[in-house]
Amino acid sequence: MKRDSVSPTDLLQVARSGNRHAVGRLLSLVEKGGTIADEVAATTHPLSGDARIIGITGPPGSGKSTLVSQLLKVITQAGLKPAVIAVDPSSPLTGGAILGDRVRIDATDTGTFIRSIATRGHAGGLALGVPGGVRVLDAVGYDPIIIETVGVGQVEVDVTATADTTIVVANPGTGDAVQANKAGLLEVADIFVVNKSDLAGADDARRDLELMLDLSHMTGQEDPTGRRPPIVMANSLDGSGSIELWSAIVAHGNHLVSTGQIKGRRAARARAELHSRAADRLLAALDQTIDSPAGRAIVDALQNKDISPTEASDQLIRPILRQD
Repeated sequence: MKRDSVSPTDLLQVARSGNRHAVGRLLSLVEKGGTIADEVAATTHPLSGDARIIGITGPPGSGKSTLVSQLLKVITQAGLKPAVIAVDPSSPLTGGAILGDRVRIDATDTGTFIRSIATRGHAGGLALGVPGGVRVLDAVGYDPIIIETVGVGQVEVDVTATADTTIVVANPGTGDAVQANKAGLLEVADIFVVNKSDLAGADDARRDLELMLDLSHMTGQEDPTGRRPPIVMANSLDGSGSIELWSAIVAHGNHLVSTGQIKGRRAARARAELHSRAADRLLAALDQTIDSPAGRAIVDALQNKDISPTEASDQLIRPILRQD
């Protein structure tokens, strides 16, 4: 059987039997995009939706990958089967992942499936293929699924559109708490981790986060149920704090279920993916329209100042929206 002749349905059946190579091929099809990715989505969607999704973000150099390595040990010791999607920046030449987080994450003896996915320039460091990748891993039986984002700055709030529980990692002596507040992460974080807690200034970093959370309470931005995000002190080098972090993740998951918030979060996740997919298709249709003879005529009219930019955009959009 030729490689390209294997259908997503057949691949999924093999993957669910424990074949990690088949899992990797399904993820490659998701990243490839187009019709084949749509087929993978249709095949895996009915079998997904139950896995716990954990998002981990924070500035570069905060030790996210090492923290994930320690967390994986705790998760597997609990008898679970985790997987990791490491969202990397894209190479400007090849479009591929260039950091290779799966190299930095030590999953020795944990049986964890780790996959790097390139951002391909998508805002927030989250590739369009991430929801599809999560769906594949969920359908195959991995749970929980950890998404480690690239940590590029203020747009990292995008991780919340994919995760049930969002963890923000900060370091002592770097002003990360203030930067997290400026980036809007304070409003979306479910758990904070002060990593490298053995360094001087760790207690100061915790205090800064506590003060920021106090301010969010004063401005009415706190959780509607009154829950306050816990702050876990951790040292990813020796693993201290990893058990406490997993306990906080489990507690937050139980909180989501008991309050009914889990349904709202997963509905928001579905809406976010729908928005991304629809926007992607609309942009492709717009590019095709602009490159058509009618589109080039509209561009020429705009350049010649025969029509306004607003009128030009309206003329381009009308055929796409089928309003003519």
